[in-house]
Amino acid sequence: MKLRDYMRLSWDQLNRRKVVTALCALGISIGSAAIIVALAVGESAAYYTDKEMKSFLKTDEITIRNEENNQGQAAGGDSQGSAGASSTAASPNAITNQKLDLIRGLPHVKAVASFQRMGHYYFTLDDGKTGNFELIATDLDTLVKFGNEFQQGGPSDVENTIIISPGAAMGLFDEQGEKNRRKQMQQNPNDQEMWKAMRELEKIPTPLYQKQISVMQEHPANTAKQQTQIPVRVTGVLKKPDGMSSDRVMYYKQAYISHALAKKIREASQASGQTPDGKPVSMQESYSEVLVKVDQTSNLEAVEKQIQKLRLNTQNNLHQEERMEGQFVIMRIVFLGIGLFILFIASISIVVAMTMSTYQRRRQIGIMKVLGANLAQIRNMFIVESALLGLLGGLLGILLSYWVVWGINAILFMTGQIQPGENNQILFISSWILPTGMFFAIMTGVLSGIYPAVKASRTDALTAIKRE
Repeated sequence: MKLRDYMRLSWDQLNRRKVVTALCALGISIGSAAIIVALAVGESAAYYTDKEMKSFLKTDEITIRNEENNQGQAAGGDSQGSAGASSTAASPNAITNQKLDLIRGLPHVKAVASFQRMGHYYFTLDDGKTGNFELIATDLDTLVKFGNEFQQGGPSDVENTIIISPGAAMGLFDEQGEKNRRKQMQQNPNDQEMWKAMRELEKIPTPLYQKQISVMQEHPANTAKQQTQIPVRVTGVLKKPDGMSSDRVMYYKQAYISHALAKKIREASQASGQTPDGKPVSMQESYSEVLVKVDQTSNLEAVEKQIQKLRLNTQNNLHQEERMEGQFVIMRIVFLGIGLFILFIASISIVVAMTMSTYQRRRQIGIMKVLGANLAQIRNMFIVESALLGLLGGLLGILLSYWVVWGINAILFMTGQIQPGENNQILFISSWILPTGMFFAIMTGVLSGIYPAVKASRTDALTAIKRE
């Protein structure tokens, strides 16, 4: 007998016992759908968690810390305002321009950004409003390469330009407005509504894009000594980081300038006798940290080992990703086990149904033996029949799994977990999951049909015909 003959005979038998076939196929479909949904949950969770980890933990980045700064040692600076040229930067652990050039030339390195934290500064507008931010010197063109996005403008090659975070534009008041605000808070310290209104005022942004501001180290109200003011123009405003709430944005006050402008500010501070944060000017010239972005997370360890050979202190968040991957493996195994348990229950129903079919069809089996059918052909007929049953259950399981996934995404959409404009789905089914679910469904049918097939092949032909 050919496979086509087995398929035709098996399909005829399944078509005759519609109720039994439907119940067995339903049991397999529930089990295969459980496996598909379980794998989809694990795959979706791993995908979005990996995406969030790469966004927040930056698992494709290496951070190089300046140990010289941490130990309070001066690292010196060159004409670029960076560590490397001064004789005080003789320490082998210092971050120098020569080392950064070597890092940029390493395989799999996409970008290198150096950062120099200069401390907190104040700034004023032409209308008298005052604000503050943490001033950070960096290569402005590398901001986008390291995940920053602009809501207005961008880096500029023009001197004396600055890029600010959205929180730096919030909570700006002139001197008289600040006095009135403090007076109201002192007069009504227990008025919760007033405090709430004041906090809402601090969330109102002031348009700073393309505005000129004056940067200074001390608050403008401090008239005890003459202050050096550096005029700069705002050429870019960053977007708030993904996942940051609107209440936290107002505290996200940072501003980025070039290393060349940072050197001018240090020199101006030195000329006026001021040093940021009370530290020596030479110490302010060294890098605070350097970020290195690699092309793939899998290449991070190799690049980090090359950097460590330069006697630099590095760290990364790769262990966090590995820990999360281990947790997702456990979760997938648990969900897969649940699906396999349901399939096991479904297989019991198939064994029962096929065994009953063997008993009901013993005359047919006897006649087939008398006509020359051998044991292998009878076994194959029952196994093909159970495999078809598994195939039907697998197809129904795929359809059922899509309904379940659609329902879960619809619930998440209604509860606000999915925002309009996104793909309208959090849970998705990858292409490799469907064949996996189908494989388990068919294997369940085949394995469940082995016992009835063996039992059918052992039926005595003459006895079966006589009993009928």
